[in-house]
Amino acid sequence: MFAKKRILFIAEEMSPYLELTEYAQIVHQLAVKANEAGMEVRVIMPRFGVINERRHRLHEVVRLSGINIIIDNDDYPLIIKVASLPNARLQVYFLDNEDFFKRKFVFHDEEGNFFEDNALRAVFFCKGALETVKKFGWPPDIIHLNGWMSSLIPLYLKTAYKKEPVFSPTKVIYSVTNDTFEGSLHSSFAKKAAISQQIKSKDLALYKEGTHLALNRGAMAYADALAIGAAKLSKPLMEELKKHQDKPILPFCSDDEQLKQYLQLYEELTVESVK
Repeated sequence: MFAKKRILFIAEEMSPYLELTEYAQIVHQLAVKANEAGMEVRVIMPRFGVINERRHRLHEVVRLSGINIIIDNDDYPLIIKVASLPNARLQVYFLDNEDFFKRKFVFHDEEGNFFEDNALRAVFFCKGALETVKKFGWPPDIIHLNGWMSSLIPLYLKTAYKKEPVFSPTKVIYSVTNDTFEGSLHSSFAKKAAISQQIKSKDLALYKEGTHLALNRGAMAYADALAIGAAKLSKPLMEELKKHQDKPILPFCSDDEQLKQYLQLYEELTVESVK
């Protein structure tokens, strides 16, 4: 008997918890469809302060909490909460930290200013997600990423986490979505992102500018497959996608047939990893 395929979604947004772009609903649909297809599905996302804990019935997972995430020699406590996706038997894990995610805004303050610590928040989320998977002891066959906040994960899996047994079967799909911020992350981004001695400056070169385009450029380069995460991507992102015609590229999910293409790719990539 074949073991169930394990699919992990790591996303900055997902319906009904947070909707920043049209892709939030697609992440929801993909998770449910994969679950209904007999795959073992889990979701990890940030516990932004705009997510209502009481309404969505989040509660802390004490056995998983207590991890400290070290970034640039500083320790940040990671709190892990969980909720069950309504009308589906799958769990969504929320990564929380008092300093990074309690504020009642996502990426910008009430005056529209981009948070200065968004670079640190992104590094915390990416490293925190991978440390959470290690704590699960649950080897994902596929990690499907959505949103620039997850963009460092393909790099981390090819460098800092390359020898971690829990990730040995893992293939990565990155969904390319349109800008959710202008300008660039703090100038300390590359320094903060180098979470391990195994990550060299050349590995971070594509990301270094810290713009939305640069983050997507880096993620596209290190991912095993790509997905178009908007009905109409910006021209610069489409130009970057054209550089990766050697990889599977999935269309924007606009109907049930295209959802099936995603599930088919999950199966195909996991077969490849066994060969």
